Amino acid sequence: MALIVQKFGGSSVGTIERIHHVASKVMHTRQEGHEVVVVVSAMQGETDRLIQLAQSLTPEPHPREYDILVSTGEQVSMALLAMALNAQNIPARSFTGHQIGILTDSSHTKARILNVKTETIKKSLADGFIVIVAGFQGINEHGDITTLGRGGSDTTAVALAAALKAEECQIYTDVEGVYTTDPRMLPEARLLPQISFEEMLEMSSLGAKVLQMRSVELASKHNLPIRVRSTFSDNPGTLVTFEEKIMQKRLVSGIAFSREEALIALTGVPNQAGVEGHILSKISDASIEIDMIAQNATDKEATDFTFTVSRKDYPKALATVQELADELGAVSPRCNPKVAKLSLVGIGMRSHAGVASNMFRALGNAGINIQMITTSEIKISVVIDEDSLDRGVRAVHEAFELDKLPLEKQQAFME
Repeated sequence: MALIVQKFGGSSVGTIERIHHVASKVMHTRQEGHEVVVVVSAMQGETDRLIQLAQSLTPEPHPREYDILVSTGEQVSMALLAMALNAQNIPARSFTGHQIGILTDSSHTKARILNVKTETIKKSLADGFIVIVAGFQGINEHGDITTLGRGGSDTTAVALAAALKAEECQIYTDVEGVYTTDPRMLPEARLLPQISFEEMLEMSSLGAKVLQMRSVELASKHNLPIRVRSTFSDNPGTLVTFEEKIMQKRLVSGIAFSREEALIALTGVPNQAGVEGHILSKISDASIEIDMIAQNATDKEATDFTFTVSRKDYPKALATVQELADELGAVSPRCNPKVAKLSLVGIGMRSHAGVASNMFRALGNAGINIQMITTSEIKISVVIDEDSLDRGVRAVHEAFELDKLPLEKQQAFME
């Protein structure tokens, strides 16, 4: 008998009918002889509703009170699921993060888990109960409720699975698993039977929304397999595991993208030691996070400094850079507030040449101009016009034949 942690997202518990469906899946796992701990998100749309209530009172709610408010969504889900199971004569108990003992730091709205107490869960499991835990929340050293940020229920599930030494953490959602790219954009996208932690981390950080990045980091640290599955089918989904455990390795695994990017280029910056640090410090002081950075020395006297930021930070970033241009005697910034980032990810890049040239050739053949490039050991990211993104994803997907993974072979491999 194994211990399995299952997490169900907001779409999975979005209605009473769906909660009954989740209860049946949990019951099936229990009937297979496993101990089960379930983590639930708030019902679909509930967290947004609570946030709107808060913002109808004040545009900047007090962080402590904000966390108390938005954490209630998960409590509704956990209680309803426990009721559904108990109504089927399956003993279940629900617990908040506070009751379990999920201890966090005091960074309200984006807290990090410091420790997980397991005594309450272990006792309930020993007494024959299915344990249901509210995701997304914990408690700090002062006894205040904290929340873990968007996608925090994934982190709750992985943290519990690691603390309990579970055999597997199963993340149930409304998609079949991890695809080569977003199938809503590209129907030819293929489901991946397996993907490495490293690739999944890159995909999550680059815009793929299947798994929250912190949950993947935590699972990798604790050597905990994650399986991404659909609540609404019986397919085995995608296993996220270590590279050496992947049976069928690929040159590249997928394409991630983000539409919410803006580009700012500061030209004619004096070519002096320390000027880059000065620019970045000013931007950091304005609480702006930079993503991609490129620098090009145009001559001995001047250099160009180009970077991207989230589009929501663009107005503030532009104002900060304009001040820097005046201070440094640089040319007024050149900007493009409507760019997108397209990234190719794959562990096979470590040992194969020509990946970048193939990617750039595919984009060029599609008539797409590349504005910035950054690379890592297993990733190549480019900035392009937002209007070209769909065309760029299709071109790169086809260039690496990600659309040609045979469906029948894939299904057999997953089984």
